[in-house]
Amino acid sequence: MDLDLIWKVLLIFAIGTIYLRVSGRKTISQMTMPEAIIMIAFGTMLIQPVTSKNIWTTMVVGAVFILALIITELIQLKSDFLETIISGKSVPVVEKGQLNEKQLKKLRLTVDKLEERLRQLGIASINDLETATVEVNGKIGYTLKPEKQPATKEDIQTLIQLIQTGQLNKPIISNNKNENIFAEITNNHSVDPPPKYLQ
Repeated sequence: MDLDLIWKVLLIFAIGTIYLRVSGRKTISQMTMPEAIIMIAFGTMLIQPVTSKNIWTTMVVGAVFILALIITELIQLKSDFLETIISGKSVPVVEKGQLNEKQLKKLRLTVDKLEERLRQLGIASINDLETATVEVNGKIGYTLKPEKQPATKEDIQTLIQLIQTGQLNKPIISNNKNENIFAEITNNHSVDPPPKYLQ
């Protein structure tokens, strides 16, 4: 057994772990495209010094990869426009219960594939959806139509109050706002925008 090989592997493991810890806590499925590309390149590069003599050069290149990732994330924090260019934005594929065929074509996503992903989320029908989006990490975000949403604790407490006060015949007015986090995607604006430094 070559002792040189053992210390290289241990050093790569230790430094690689530190680099990945510095780079963030996202899993591959949560990463945006630039993050995934950098991490794949980083992983491929980490194995190179095991078979060659070039361990310190590899560690420096690894640090540059992680630095590039951190700079990319900081740029996205500072500029909404650059975030859109680097990572993209969520794309609405269902609006008011109707498929947005134009967006599905842009994403090259068939209705069958969309339905497959919705079934995995426990959604039985596209007609039950108010809005559905394909997020930048490829996952589906959705909100159900008001009549398809499960009752919340607040709804149940309101119903109990109405029963107790004998006002059950009065119409129940929901406190749910028409605007939600999906409004920013469909309307290109946010009702309650976050602070400028976190957009």
